[in-house]
Amino acid sequence: MRQWPAAFARFCYEFVVGDTPELALGVAVIIVGAWLLVRTVGPGTFWCIPLAVVVLMVATLWHAISGAPS
Repeated sequence: MRQWPAAFARFCYEFVVGDTPELALGVAVIIVGAWLLVRTVGPGTFWCIPLAVVVLMVATLWHAISGAPS
């Protein structure tokens, strides 16, 4: 019974971070940045979220294809 919290924490880490911690960090930065942008500028800036996700995906894919070390 005492082992399930550690096992659950390991599962959550593997589920969220997995093989690409930079992708998980990028998503967290996008979420916080979007929240700050909406708080300061207004809700009309919702379009920046999909654009940031596309940029993050392209950058991650480019990094993986280029064979650069992690």
